[in-house]
Amino acid sequence: MRLIRPARALAALVAAAAGALALPAAASAHVTVNPGTATQGGYTKVTFRVPNEKDAVSTTKLEIAIPTDKPIASVSLKPVQGWTAVAESSKLATPVKTDDGEITDAVSKITWTATAGAEIKPHQFQEFDVSLGPLPVADQIVFKALQTYSDGEVVRWIDEPAAGAEAEHPAPVLKLAKKDATAPAAVTGAAQDAADTANDGQTDGTAITVGVAGLLLGLAALVAAVLAYRRTART
Repeated sequence: MRLIRPARALAALVAAAAGALALPAAASAHVTVNPGTATQGGYTKVTFRVPNEKDAVSTTKLEIAIPTDKPIASVSLKPVQGWTAVAESSKLATPVKTDDGEITDAVSKITWTATAGAEIKPHQFQEFDVSLGPLPVADQIVFKALQTYSDGEVVRWIDEPAAGAEAEHPAPVLKLAKKDATAPAAVTGAAQDAADTANDGQTDGTAITVGVAGLLLGLAALVAAVLAYRRTART
């Protein structure tokens, strides 16, 4: 019977433990929108968070599609140092009536492009802020995203959510809740910032929970590896 050398068995088990530790990071490395919820008919500031999960290339461009089937009349961009931003508009099939008049076109795509030296380096991330409103009467807004790397690769984060299925390249999704008739008509800037911070904290808390679970799994695998090594060594 062929025997497995203790050192080789230990190395294999340690590699498995390392893989378990890496799972949470790999699973979360996609373009997201934060916070993930807003109110129908209201205005909100959202942040598109773009991580670079590559080891040797940088992210040089981000494209976000803004749906026009239920258009958003006002779209404002916050400058990002080292990045140029271009908002493209499209003609609407059906004009939208607002308090300021009739809207015949709306922003349909935003493109951020990095200047030399400002690219998102490997294992780093960048955030892009956008102010939107009034938000449509819908359950959600799906922002399809394209992430371009310095080697020319384009990752398409365009998969829409489906019940009971986990998308391979999920698009950023902003859930929209119905407006509460008893809520104040306007939200102050301070209150909105506090809400954004709370939502970001909730998202970060979820990520931390997943990370801790992965760490515990990895430690358990490492302990099992040491015990197996000791038993094999005694044999």
